[in-house]
Amino acid sequence: MNPATLTAAHRSLRFGTKLRVTNRNNGRSVIVRVNDRGPFIRGRVLDLSRAAAQNIGMVSSGTAKVCYEVVASAG
Repeated sequence: MNPATLTAAHRSLRFGTKLRVTNRNNGRSVIVRVNDRGPFIRGRVLDLSRAAAQNIGMVSSGTAKVCYEVVASAG
């Protein structure tokens, strides 16, 4: 996963799927592309690249409660 791109890791969504991820604390959202598998920590659903996390204001906290929706499925 490249930290400078708007990407995410998800356990089961197809690579290339585009998601709108919204930070529930501040309402900011970003569109990311699934390009990796993970996260492998119990209770987490997505791993965001640093650029994506920065876009929704969660870099300093490291984690945040988010909502996500599929905006374009791959293949």
